Amino acid sequence: MLDKVIFLDRDGVVNKEINYLYETTKFEFIDGVFEACSSFKALGYKIIIITNQSGIARGYYSKNDFKKLTEWMLEKFKDNNIDILDVLYCPHSPNSNCLCRKPKPGLIFEAYKKFQINIKESWLIGDQETDIETAKAAGINNTILVKSGHPVDELNSNASFILKSIKECTLIINN
Repeated sequence: MLDKVIFLDRDGVVNKEINYLYETTKFEFIDGVFEACSSFKALGYKIIIITNQSGIARGYYSKNDFKKLTEWMLEKFKDNNIDILDVLYCPHSPNSNCLCRKPKPGLIFEAYKKFQINIKESWLIGDQETDIETAKAAGINNTILVKSGHPVDELNSNASFILKSIKECTLIINN
């Protein structure tokens, strides 16, 4: 049986947007993220976090710094009885020619290869139009753009829904 997945962008969706975040002391979860993820879990969704991390390529922090922060974040999810299936990231700079940097769909394709995913029933929640473009390029049509990170151009968005934050996503993803 194929799993239905909620793909979450990290910065601006899971945690407050801070450029080049790699320190646990500066990491602040978005209000309602644990409740929303618990709701998704109760509905039978798996959760995968996908994130661009150009701070690695820029030399602001190392892959090890990113992994330490990720392990800390995953522990906080576990403390709230939420299992995150995977965290996939692109360590490359914006001008690289990689296939994993959003809006390219490489991170989602990587998830497809690792897990049995039902694309039609899966969702992507992001805070930038590039997240929505990533979903569309990977065949995910169920998309939510949240306003808890970057500024959102509602009139020109291709998102299925635009909401204040992940907290409100349970109003849409509820069956």
